Amino acid sequence: MADSKSVASMFACNVFNQTVMRERLPKNVFKTVMQTKKLGIALGSNVADVVANAMKDWAIEKGATHYTHWFHPMTGVTAEKHDAFISPNSDGTVILEFSGKELVKGEPDASSFPSGGLRATFEARGYTAWDPTSDAFIKDGTLYIPTAFCSYTGEILDKKTPLLRSMDVLSEQALRILRLFGNTTATRVLSTAGAEQEYFLVDKGLYDQREDLIITGRTLFGAKPPKGQELEDHYFGNIKERVAAYMHELDEELWKLGIPAKTKHNEVAPAQHELAPVFETSNIASDHNQLTMELMKKIALKHGLVCLLHEKPFAGVNGSGKHNNWSIASNDGQNLLDPGDTPTENTQFLTFLVAFIKAVNKYSDLLRLSAASAGNDHRLGANEAPPAIVSMFIGDELQALLDALENDTKAEVNSNVKFKIGVDALPSFKKDNTDRNRTSPMAFTGNKFEFRMLGSADSISCTNVMMNTIIADVLCEFADELEGAKDFNGKLKEILVKAYKENKNIIFNGNGYSDEWVKEATEVRGLPNYVSTVDCLPQYLADKNVQMFEKFKIYSKVEIASRTEILLENYTKVINIEALTMVDMAKKQIYPAVMDYTKDVCSALASMKSVGIENPTQEKLANKLSSSLKCLDAAVGELEQALINAKDASEDIYKLSRFYRDEVFSKMQSLRAVADELETIVSEKYWPFPVYSDLLFRV
Repeated sequence: MADSKSVASMFACNVFNQTVMRERLPKNVFKTVMQTKKLGIALGSNVADVVANAMKDWAIEKGATHYTHWFHPMTGVTAEKHDAFISPNSDGTVILEFSGKELVKGEPDASSFPSGGLRATFEARGYTAWDPTSDAFIKDGTLYIPTAFCSYTGEILDKKTPLLRSMDVLSEQALRILRLFGNTTATRVLSTAGAEQEYFLVDKGLYDQREDLIITGRTLFGAKPPKGQELEDHYFGNIKERVAAYMHELDEELWKLGIPAKTKHNEVAPAQHELAPVFETSNIASDHNQLTMELMKKIALKHGLVCLLHEKPFAGVNGSGKHNNWSIASNDGQNLLDPGDTPTENTQFLTFLVAFIKAVNKYSDLLRLSAASAGNDHRLGANEAPPAIVSMFIGDELQALLDALENDTKAEVNSNVKFKIGVDALPSFKKDNTDRNRTSPMAFTGNKFEFRMLGSADSISCTNVMMNTIIADVLCEFADELEGAKDFNGKLKEILVKAYKENKNIIFNGNGYSDEWVKEATEVRGLPNYVSTVDCLPQYLADKNVQMFEKFKIYSKVEIASRTEILLENYTKVINIEALTMVDMAKKQIYPAVMDYTKDVCSALASMKSVGIENPTQEKLANKLSSSLKCLDAAVGELEQALINAKDASEDIYKLSRFYRDEVFSKMQSLRAVADELETIVSEKYWPFPVYSDLLFRV
């Protein structure tokens, strides 16, 4: 077990960070690199050469033999191509070298990555460009260089580039607002993020017996176990020894890569857990979350476990999400979403708060689609996840403050209220200005907003692109009006009142799970309800969204169209793979198991009848098995026909994705219902794969 001293020395030991650069770079080069990291100033080629050489020497000392430009294509996972540091000499020997040119730009094959029609298969060239704002690191004997990824003709093919652009746009517009409030010290505003990562752990031996888990990451069949999460005894419960050992090793490996893993605990569902890091700037948080997911899976195998990151690996118990905690801070030390001790007097905070309320209401469709996937469709709206309707929770006190602003009355907000527990021996403590609303998709939690819609396997990049850009858009509107105002305070109040009045319909502090809320949200408040991925993704190309993205040069319309197509294609492919897996498991595993059991039941029944013993219970079971097998066969046939029909359904990706949702997926549900019922009546001895009781409780 690592002690506190070893943790301190271990942290970021495999990262080419500021401390390492200060030791290894000339002072003038180090200063230039720090300006790049903090202000986004480009590096010259001469500086890049010096950095590359120092980076190579450090990496080789750490045992690295290769380097890779590590990027985030539209597959949802990361990509890498490894090159050795060696360069051959004419005498048959080699030298180890790494130039600034090799650091700054790489050239991977771009043809096989999803491009949504931006690139043809024969157009293979793509480029990776070093992101100097995110530190390089050593992993598995390789120097990893975080990079952006684009096509030969310049189109964005990754998830990092738009995130970096959105951070620049947010900084520019937020600084305009800060200058109006008299702030002359801040030179950059950064969005920060902290991704709480939920996951399941299952035994590797049991996992290996489930074709559905191996191929799709979720159980396509499985009856409800006798016990699920009803007793709520797993949540924050004692961590099992095997799981604790896994978590300990995971923490250490994350710390070595400079990932500030902070919190770990059992989640609500059996076999479910959570890891939460400390906040970082959005692009670094995105890099680190991708690494976290990779290490979670890799380290689990060393402990005889498998880490499941699917949003809903088990029906009937909670799925896994990823809560994206988002805030904005200036580089002179201000959290711009912190109400402070006197929020009624903090007009700067109110400005950013109201801007975000307006942004969420105006662009709720973009936030919803940033969490859209085939896997997350199983989870959204269930009891562990927010509904598909985007709303905001800000708490009664902040609502009262904004209502008072609208009505020009005095707000009574006491930020120094002490929470008294009622036991003399226990201390009182300052009460937060908001409760935690677990049913809200976007909840204010003190000095940040927690976006709870994301699925556990999602990259956080898209969500943070949306959050950065939409508030930048509203801040730009505010700044345009305020910069020319003769009476700043009067104009500011007018803007805030108007924005709050027109957008307060997005605020809801109640129970987002109730049927009454769905009716109120859609029929009274006019909030959109995009239930599925297929419903919300087309909104990417809504005129207001295209105009905003093009205005701030985040995406072109062509790039938005390509992303929409990529995501819809992914949806149809996921459903298709799941359906084919179900057919395969039903035919090759469930059919034989049911037939074997039926045969033995009928054989025993015949033997009893031959000696004059009647057994109506056994006869009833035999009939039930026979009829259920017929139903299973019919359901398999219907699903197979739906898959055949899908091939001819349409070449239009919008129509095809709707066909998979409405026809193929519904047939999958029907097949599952029959198979799950059979699981409850077929003897455990015959059932061909581990059931939920095994998977959830034998860890």
